[in-house]
Amino acid sequence: MPPSTATPIAALTDTVSTPGAPAPGAAPGGRDVSGSGADDSVLSSSLRRVRALWTRWTGPAGNPSQPPAGGLNRRALDKVRATLNECAIERGGEASARARAAEMAAGYLRLNTESRVSVLRMLALEFGADPDRVTPAIATWQRSLGTNAQPLAEVELREAVRTRRNVILRQFNALPAGTKFLVDLRAEVLKYLPHEPALAALDRDLELLLQSWFDVGFLSLEQITWESPASLLEKLIAYEAVHEIRSWNDLRNRLDSDRRCYGFFHPRMPLEPLIFVEVALTRGLSDSVQVLLDETRREFDPREADTAMFYSISNTQVGLRGVSFGNFLIKRVVAALQRDLPQLKQFSTLSPIPAFRSWLKRATDEAVLAGMRERDLKTFEATFHEPFGAASLNRAIDLTARASDQTLSDLLKPVVLRVVAHYLTGARSGDRPHCPVARFHLSNGARLERLNWLADTSAKGIAQSAGVMVNYLYRLPHIDDNHERFAREGAVVASSDVRRLL
Repeated sequence: MPPSTATPIAALTDTVSTPGAPAPGAAPGGRDVSGSGADDSVLSSSLRRVRALWTRWTGPAGNPSQPPAGGLNRRALDKVRATLNECAIERGGEASARARAAEMAAGYLRLNTESRVSVLRMLALEFGADPDRVTPAIATWQRSLGTNAQPLAEVELREAVRTRRNVILRQFNALPAGTKFLVDLRAEVLKYLPHEPALAALDRDLELLLQSWFDVGFLSLEQITWESPASLLEKLIAYEAVHEIRSWNDLRNRLDSDRRCYGFFHPRMPLEPLIFVEVALTRGLSDSVQVLLDETRREFDPREADTAMFYSISNTQVGLRGVSFGNFLIKRVVAALQRDLPQLKQFSTLSPIPAFRSWLKRATDEAVLAGMRERDLKTFEATFHEPFGAASLNRAIDLTARASDQTLSDLLKPVVLRVVAHYLTGARSGDRPHCPVARFHLSNGARLERLNWLADTSAKGIAQSAGVMVNYLYRLPHIDDNHERFAREGAVVASSDVRRLL
């Protein structure tokens, strides 16, 4: 999802425009998550100077919300450079740093794309480590090797190589909505990076900074219900990345008494889920997402459930790419479900295979012929009137989906399931499975349990996964062993049902 250029600045300006409003960063119920306090008057004052700052950066303008058509001129860039230098040397105290960060955020959000890239390129290329500090620190460390002075020399070397842009970026964390601003800023850097390789160092600094701020130890697991704030529920609809939420009724169905939804939250982004998982409470493994999402289904008593089905996991923040907490989310959710519903015996997913059709379009005929039975090949060729291969299988999948013909579907089923089984267990990206969903669950210690034919008959399900979905089973006594085998060998632990397809 593209980064929002409205939310962070709106959050900042709202804190100074509404007399008597809750403290910046306050969550519902009055919980202060901003860490601000007495310096808010300084922040308010700095925000009131946003128009002046914008004029200082870009010259006289009739409307500061309309940036110039081109990029910043040299004079304007020199003024930006001077402001960044003030931030880098941390002139003044904490209040001054927060004021400058607020001004920088507000000014940046009003720039057009070309101007933003210019500022980011400057930050990446001109605000690295100071050679005058790094060179003597390296020399001191080298002299200290093997002595009692080595540990302290290492600390001083780490401090010396810290980039000036890192100093600048850290100052945004002191602002209400400043953390969200940096998450969105990294999303923009990632968007520009393919065409602006000079931004790679800035991207890495942001990634490392956000990894430390979003360590799983700082996150809270919270259940999201129909009674959660409307602004949070709207974000679920916007961020759902696996099975589109089509309406408020659809969302309410997913939050019913036999459903659960959990998300990780950061204290500086209290109403912004970082990742969330949707769970259905069932009897036995589910083999159809249509059934799970059916709004007309009979409500199920969760006390009768023996299985928790994880059917959708959505990361919400592009800017947190490389910050991993999905595996921790599943383990924390399993613990919460076991506490609330101790009768649950199975924890499984109903997962898509999002890269299967794209792989199939590039696959060789030899790859899809692996393990294929002669009778299935003859049936395929008699039914679709062409030799079996990767291209003809792709065409047959689309034809069968359009025709909605049960006979064609039954004939195609054994062929597709066999190819999918070989894809999930044999197709590789480096030394790991090609399928990103398989990599995620197998690395968490799950077992490849079952393939489900026409489990997702939506247009997206057919286009990506040929309608097939997978149950990855989390058998709690075996999770650690499965994880270790995958980590050491890239081993795909599969059930006997799956192995029979190979």
